[in-house]
Amino acid sequence: MHMSDSATASAATASKPFNWRFTTPLFIGSALNPINSSLIATALVPIATGVHVSIGQTATLVSALYLASAIAQPTAGKAAEVFGPRRVFLVGILLVLAGGLVGGIAPGLLTLLISRVLIGLGTSCAYPTAMVLIRRRARAAGLEKPPGGVLGGLMISGVATASLGLPIGGLLVQFLGWRSVFLINVPVALIALVATLMWVPRDDATPRRGARQIASDLDLIGIIGFAVAMTSLLLFLFSLPTANWALLGVTVVLWALETSWELRAKSPFFDIRLLGRNAALTRTLIRFGLVMLCGYVVLYGITQWLEASQGMSEAASGLLLIPMTVVSGVVIVPFSRRNLVRGPIIGAAVACIVAAVSALFLPTAAWLVMTLAVTILLGFAQGAASSNQLALYSQAPAEQLGTASGLMRSFGYLGSIASSAVTGIVYRTSVTDSGVMTIAWIMVGASVVLLAISVFDRTLRRTAGSTA
Repeated sequence: MHMSDSATASAATASKPFNWRFTTPLFIGSALNPINSSLIATALVPIATGVHVSIGQTATLVSALYLASAIAQPTAGKAAEVFGPRRVFLVGILLVLAGGLVGGIAPGLLTLLISRVLIGLGTSCAYPTAMVLIRRRARAAGLEKPPGGVLGGLMISGVATASLGLPIGGLLVQFLGWRSVFLINVPVALIALVATLMWVPRDDATPRRGARQIASDLDLIGIIGFAVAMTSLLLFLFSLPTANWALLGVTVVLWALETSWELRAKSPFFDIRLLGRNAALTRTLIRFGLVMLCGYVVLYGITQWLEASQGMSEAASGLLLIPMTVVSGVVIVPFSRRNLVRGPIIGAAVACIVAAVSALFLPTAAWLVMTLAVTILLGFAQGAASSNQLALYSQAPAEQLGTASGLMRSFGYLGSIASSAVTGIVYRTSVTDSGVMTIAWIMVGASVVLLAISVFDRTLRRTAGSTA
């Protein structure tokens, strides 16, 4: 048994090792990142008025969380492998608590940016550490893998909740003011903190190490290189539709340097060789990114079209996205309980294609029906795509599960940021019917690629737990 398993052995070998006490703080923590990613959308206009800046400047509050999260997700996973998952999970909760308080009293945009970065860093600690905690619990209970419902619940809280941020944010702003979208994190973080301290078993003591050994175990240079290269890439994507080619050149050089370092690192943070050898894991990461691309194109592109072309309010367009969340959550349950992998993954790709084709008919008299069809289909796709999490659980080496789980989230953020860039390019002058058609065709292209790397991935047949 692994050293860290001993601390949980007595509890985990009970009749219900994955009882609600153990899973509740993990689910709450994992929901904070996706909800915060969209929570602020309805607050941008009142924030601009409140701190006396332009609406365009407040968009940096959205970018700040994406940037922090894309970097912090795999970093938190690596830290969990070195310091212990519960410790990193608790640090994340404290960062969220601090971020909520800072945002609640922020006098200006800079302080709000600091708040969003803290929230991004803190919420990013939850999902990868939760995956490590779940694997540790399963091993201590003598299980090859946890019950499917556990990973399914984690996926519901970590992905399906994203579209909930819009209606929740709208209600908070309407009744409590824009500062409430920051302050809401405080009570939720406190609940998660207390629940974790009470119900999640402690990590074993870590061996005493000097600063140099810790830096080597974490691959601190690799983390810094990844952060700088990822920042450069995301800044380039955020600059679109006005492409900054010099920045793109710098990005290519930075990634080349990062790759060179990681190929020589003793304990690589971004294990290039692993992704090269483990093509199945790489395909899983890409699939997740493509599903998120399709989902967020609806959040960014189609909701803008509904508001600009159909005259819907922000609250009404947000409510139209609720079916996506509901369907996603409902679909995850039966697939995860049966530990299905290949069938749901292919089903997700097919649903994305049908949703993309349906989106081609949005600029018609049946726009409302088509909008509902697109959101329901993409809700199914996101729920079915949760099986990629089970695939990753089986494909990633045990000692690198935290980092791999974080990378999966980073690929999801790349998909969401790419969708934002697509929307910016297509709507660079105005939101039009032809623009939403262009977005639909881009969704078709992404969905076809998704289907190809799902149908022709023979390794999915051999993934542990797959019966489909």
